[in-house]
Amino acid sequence: MSANEQTDVVVVGLGPGGEHVAGTLAEAGLDVVGVEAELVGGECPYWACVPSKMMVRAGSLLAEAGRVPALAGEAVVTPDWARVAGRIRDEATDGWNDQVAADRFTAKGGRLVRGTGRLAGPHRVTVGDRTFEARRGVVLATGTRPRIPPVPGLEGTPYWTNRDAMAAEELPASMVVLGGGAIGVELAQVFARFTCAVTVVEGQDRLLSQEEPEAGELAAQVLRADGATVLTGTRARQVSHDGREFTVRLEGEEQLLRADRLLVATGRVADLSPLAVHTVGLDPAAGAVPTDGHMRAGEGLWAVGDITGRGAFTHVSMYQAEIAVRDILGRPGPAADYRALPRVTFTDPEIGAVGLTERRAQEQGLRVRTSVVRVASSTRGWIHGPGNEGFIKLVEDADRGVLIGATSAGPMGGEVLYGLNVAVHAEIPVDRLQHMIYTYPTFHRTIEAALGALR
Repeated sequence: MSANEQTDVVVVGLGPGGEHVAGTLAEAGLDVVGVEAELVGGECPYWACVPSKMMVRAGSLLAEAGRVPALAGEAVVTPDWARVAGRIRDEATDGWNDQVAADRFTAKGGRLVRGTGRLAGPHRVTVGDRTFEARRGVVLATGTRPRIPPVPGLEGTPYWTNRDAMAAEELPASMVVLGGGAIGVELAQVFARFTCAVTVVEGQDRLLSQEEPEAGELAAQVLRADGATVLTGTRARQVSHDGREFTVRLEGEEQLLRADRLLVATGRVADLSPLAVHTVGLDPAAGAVPTDGHMRAGEGLWAVGDITGRGAFTHVSMYQAEIAVRDILGRPGPAADYRALPRVTFTDPEIGAVGLTERRAQEQGLRVRTSVVRVASSTRGWIHGPGNEGFIKLVEDADRGVLIGATSAGPMGGEVLYGLNVAVHAEIPVDRLQHMIYTYPTFHRTIEAALGALR
């Protein structure tokens, strides 16, 4: 073996975006080395999107059964966490075995190298005692890890992150969730619906603090309806574990929380230092790898996914992956455009959003008009009955007459978001949207009422 192994492209990290880049380039005929330190496929299929949505689906079925007496008769449901854990283990993750994904990549012609990849200067990556020299360049796609807050006493305790929650074979009797973002509220609702006594602790004054205030209020409302306790505007001051249960002392008060499990869901962070990015002129202390519109991070260097700081979403990673592939292959195409970035918190009801919130639009100096219409006020919402909580909120750039943001919360809120996503992305004039035909009776007809409320 030569000192340096030659290849066309090295992709470091085979999560959704990295795997797509590596596999597509290999299919295009390039010699591609894909480096993965854990499981091919990354966080999404094994510890995040896929298993969590299986949990959400199960919890939603329990909630729907609870709504039967109001609408259809009688129903008795006994929650069984073993069914959920078994489906995640057997159907979603193959027991956290990535052989299928690894074979999928190598079948496309890629070379899989297991280990931790580190940059060793431009076009060079080391994995253990091997060094790969990439003629076209290197793609960084190493994702993020859970952000663990510096709470005294937390380190060294057997706290959970999302990974532990996804792999839980048994349901704890009680749980404290630190963090009221999307991951925290989704898992809190699921565990509460399976009869776990859940308390959510959020430092901001509301849940889902990056979204509209109405979204946070709705999330708190439905969590409390499911039996969870929601504490906002407070943080953990100290954590301890006596070998059996956790004790969490809150800031500014004497309240103590005790629980079998502690789930830390306080966001995610990129760690660039293990990648040795300083060897290519990047700051190892930075929170993200800066990229241009074609995902270039330097000469012969690209980055995609969470590591770019554009949002920890699989759909962003896949979008960026397509752009990077085009650039590496020299094919034309538009630069990245994040104006209409969609995101969904898969609680029940779902809370979907796209583009700018009212606050962020105002911070950018835009003159905005907004409207909020409750889903329950629509015919479909009224027909739906229990479980119809939600709203449509629109944010219009009043000077240009186009939508620059929207929130779709309610039953299937993430699906209803699609039309709003198109409107924001294509900058369709609001006056034109108002004269579209909206299907009756659907949830998305609430959008028509929200458009009318803008005027």
